[in-house]
Amino acid sequence: MSDANDSLRQAALAYHEFPKPGKLEIRATKPLANGRDLARAYSPGVAEACLEIKADPANAARYTARGNLVAVVTNGTAVLGLGNIGALASKPVMEGKAVLFKKFANIDCFDIEVNEPDPVKLADIVCALEPTFGAINLEDIKAPDCFIVEKLCRERMNIPVFHDDQHGTAIVVGAAARNALFVADKSFEEIKIVSTGGGAAGIACLNMLVKLGVKRENIWLCDVHGLVYEGRDVDMNPQKTCFAQATDKRTLDDVIDGADLFLGLSGPNVLKPEMVARMAARPIIFALANPNPEIMPDVARSVVPDAIIATGRSDFPNQVNNVLCFPFIFRGALDVGATEINDEMEIACVEGIAAMARATTSAEAAAAYKGEQLTFGADYLIPKPFDPRLSGVVSTAVAKAAMDTGVAARPLDDLVAYKARLDASVYKSALLMRPIFHASASAERRIVFAEGEDERVLRAAQAILEETVETPILIGRPDVIEMRCERLGLNIRPGRDFHIVNPENDPRYRDYWESYHSLMARRGVSPDLARAIMRTNTTAIGAVMVNMGDADSLICGTFGEYRWHLKYIEEVLGGPSLHPQGALSLMILEDGPLFIADTHVRALPTPEQLAETVISAARHVRRFGVTPNIALCAQSNFGSQTQGSGARLRDAIAILDRMPRDFCYEGEMNIDTALDPELRARLMPSNRMSGAANVLIFAHADAASGVRNILKMKGGGLEVGPILMGMGNKAHIVTPAITARGLLNMAAIAGTPVSAYG
Repeated sequence: MSDANDSLRQAALAYHEFPKPGKLEIRATKPLANGRDLARAYSPGVAEACLEIKADPANAARYTARGNLVAVVTNGTAVLGLGNIGALASKPVMEGKAVLFKKFANIDCFDIEVNEPDPVKLADIVCALEPTFGAINLEDIKAPDCFIVEKLCRERMNIPVFHDDQHGTAIVVGAAARNALFVADKSFEEIKIVSTGGGAAGIACLNMLVKLGVKRENIWLCDVHGLVYEGRDVDMNPQKTCFAQATDKRTLDDVIDGADLFLGLSGPNVLKPEMVARMAARPIIFALANPNPEIMPDVARSVVPDAIIATGRSDFPNQVNNVLCFPFIFRGALDVGATEINDEMEIACVEGIAAMARATTSAEAAAAYKGEQLTFGADYLIPKPFDPRLSGVVSTAVAKAAMDTGVAARPLDDLVAYKARLDASVYKSALLMRPIFHASASAERRIVFAEGEDERVLRAAQAILEETVETPILIGRPDVIEMRCERLGLNIRPGRDFHIVNPENDPRYRDYWESYHSLMARRGVSPDLARAIMRTNTTAIGAVMVNMGDADSLICGTFGEYRWHLKYIEEVLGGPSLHPQGALSLMILEDGPLFIADTHVRALPTPEQLAETVISAARHVRRFGVTPNIALCAQSNFGSQTQGSGARLRDAIAILDRMPRDFCYEGEMNIDTALDPELRARLMPSNRMSGAANVLIFAHADAASGVRNILKMKGGGLEVGPILMGMGNKAHIVTPAITARGLLNMAAIAGTPVSAYG
């Protein structure tokens, strides 16, 4: 064993062993902190749920986890490339499958490894599990036993039963084939297919291709014994017999001539270069054997350079990976209470996956596969598993197909709302941002991005054009922006879809430098300096554009220091009625939103400035549909310390108390006092706040920024912001850590008219 292979082996073993053995654990979804909780979770309260289910079995989806619970069942007779290793040895694979269900579709799983080689008895065991699970995923059961097990379970069970090795592979192959034919300008109805591999996956793929329009007489199936032909009696079964040809040809070499699509699910080096040369023009080669395909892509392309190739490996383009399918087809099936997964649901999955690849790649997928070319074409036929849009697109299509075909026990009233919920489960900010996007849709505002050449900005611009009514304006060099849009697979182009301000050569340059100079002439800026700044400082350019009415709001800060950007924004856009009142960050946490201020603007705010920040924060928090509950936080608890930040916060509260306020605020207090109502009640029974605080205001920017970063890096918090308060929504300064999705969120915030939130 080479050093590299040994290192990989040790890393894999350590991954499975530490910090605790295995890849799964069970967590409670309800509190169990006292006797009252115990009485509800178990006896006597649990009896009420039992009686409701006895009265109506459909109530199991209301009162138990069954509606989101899948069993991954195997007997270990055909495990990956390992063969018949037995039930126990297959457990790491089944745990891995369960992890994928949870990661990609938030579906809970139990892996069930059964010591039962007899397919009929195995089917009996699986059927007996129906009261426990909402669906069954059969896995790694050898052929032809898998056909028997699935057939019996589907006939006897009233929940979805899906053998992923067959149908998951078939769905992804179907999606890849759909797009490969699109690229090659061919159709299912006219192509000739030659396939190697008569196992479960191979047969299922051929059946799927027939459903998609391929003529059965145009399919030539080969296995280890050669061509499957009428009258052959060696290693035959009913599934293979369906594809038997009436011919005297007997080998792969005999039938490969003129093939449009080679589908390999067999073994290494089965397809020879000279065979590829005899295939039809622009051949499609799906060499899916793992780890070594039927032909290596570079070998195939050495013979036919324009061949369209997919493999089962992650180190080549177009990896046919079942994870593109099974989490999302189960998600859609479970959410409508489907009694089965039928052909229409599988085809909906095919079409959803295929359409995703033809759409623009998401920023999240691009980040997960940095360096890869994710532009639809011969090397990008199917989307990547980490594309977060898969859940919303594919699961919704599956759910709709289930309802349309009458197998949905719990039909959805609103598929648009359902898709929005799925997107919200992937994009943590989606739910809280909904009021912002709704408000921004009422006005077509022009958002100028100072760092227009940045990949994140380009992806955000694409999303803005797809998801909002706003108009992005990018500051940057047109040739660089166009080149990067093309390289990133974006279908937006400067001049056609959005406007560009070119610092090197723009017809408004004179207007801009003169405007900037008129503002700054008595602050040490000469005409020459004004000209230089309007050529090189994109933040200043963007601020001048907003000031002159050429844009409605500026977003900057994807690189550089916050206060550097703030200096130019204040100089150009500040005035008697507009001045920075603090930076507000929304942290989206597991248990809800938490707003933090001032994270950036004022290092050591005065009591007057703190009061101003509190008032502004209350106004902005309401934009998200959240009722502000504001705690002014310090080391001191309600006057326990006479010096330091506590004194400034007490003075700020005194200022706030001078006038009636339409929001709740209290302080000064520790962070734990703010977030724990019981602790707060013990320390200050007469405090005016009820419940946990959802806005924390700090007397030091260091403290606010530190809490923000700790929550983001260690608490799993997702940040929206920072929002620059006090500038009338004319400018916002982000941080270098922001993502493309974060920029889209900030564009929606910037796109909201000031009148929408006061």
